[in-house]
Amino acid sequence: MRGWLRETTGGLPTTFWYLWTGTLVNRLGSFVMIFMAIYLTSERHFTQTEAGLVIGFFGAGSAVGVTVGGVLADRWGRRPTLFAAHLGAAATLLVLGFARDRWTITLGALVLGFFMDATRPAFQAMMVDVVPERDRLRAFSLNYWAINLGFAFAAVLAGLAAQADFLLLFLVDATTTLTTAVIIFAKVRETRRPQGFARRRDRSTPATGLHTVFADRVFLVFLLLNLLSAVVFLQHISMLPIAMGQNGLAPATFGWVIALNGVLIVAGQLFIPRLVRGHDRSRTLAVAALVTGLGFGLTAAADTALLYAATVLIWTMGEMLTSPSNATLIAELSPAATRGRYQGVFSLSWSAAAFLAPTLGGYVMQHAGDAALWLGAAGICAVVALGQVLSGPSRERRVARLAAASSPPDAPLQDAPATPAPSAALGAVATEDSEGLSKIT
Repeated sequence: MRGWLRETTGGLPTTFWYLWTGTLVNRLGSFVMIFMAIYLTSERHFTQTEAGLVIGFFGAGSAVGVTVGGVLADRWGRRPTLFAAHLGAAATLLVLGFARDRWTITLGALVLGFFMDATRPAFQAMMVDVVPERDRLRAFSLNYWAINLGFAFAAVLAGLAAQADFLLLFLVDATTTLTTAVIIFAKVRETRRPQGFARRRDRSTPATGLHTVFADRVFLVFLLLNLLSAVVFLQHISMLPIAMGQNGLAPATFGWVIALNGVLIVAGQLFIPRLVRGHDRSRTLAVAALVTGLGFGLTAAADTALLYAATVLIWTMGEMLTSPSNATLIAELSPAATRGRYQGVFSLSWSAAAFLAPTLGGYVMQHAGDAALWLGAAGICAVVALGQVLSGPSRERRVARLAAASSPPDAPLQDAPATPAPSAALGAVATEDSEGLSKIT
């Protein structure tokens, strides 16, 4: 076990452990989006369609946020982008917590989506900057593990807080987000020299604008497949709590059921890199899509807490296979000069799904019923599995070409010494009372 632990966690840069610990602590206070659907329908008396639209506006703001955040991460810098976006998110959470009229809540969701997801490309690009290519799979797996450890506790704690007072959800989330901004300012240095905002004058320098990302057909196919998968996956945070509420299950019950998602990932995610090592990546993603579709499809037959819990455990296994494979693939498909933009456009697929999942899900649930929603989700996952198998070879050829043509990667602006043991780095962070970075689903 000690040898496995060293192989899994050893030799990673100190900056990574600051980010990892920050992610874990901040996720412990990420309450709002877990219970947003329940808050809107039970506390503010929105209909299913109206609640879906508000959450959809969060996704629309997210789409703009990840696009702007990706450009700022390259031009302004990773660190200032993270700092400013977290400050904005904390302020918006406080406004939402005290908002009562529907227009303020809807606009607040839009602005919150912008600020919360503007952090995503900068955070991902920073991790790619500091972690060597050979270590990225386990680094992203470790970060995902931290995300879900925090999520597991947050889901249960948020359920208890919601029973006491929904305002607590917003206050706790705002506090941890604000603390994150302070930690970024105090502890995290810039990891790559910003490009600046001056217009490019040297015509011999390759173009690095957003249009270069959208002209990458191989990448866009992968993006479309991820969008379809994300529309299905995000039903767990938008329509699943409403479906459980229709079966008479309390918010606290939803909290512990959805917490199983984080618990299973905490228990098994660190073993995933070894499990998938040596296997064809496209087939792994195809199997993951089928398992995810099976879990969501079976939700059509669930009507008790135990049955809902069983479906969560099934689609979580698909999620565990998908996440680290996606993270390493995006890193390999994105040239260093446009890394922030590629991460931003990839996050854009999640933001688009954050808009489509609740709006389409709420409409289908209200007008066609639960069964149509969950069986339709299973069908979408089957299409994604087929797409992964068919498009995989062209992606891998593109990765090989980029690897062969790339020059040595840009050195980070700071030295990133490897920690001899993760406990030392984590101890150093703990003594500084650090909080962490917000997840992006």
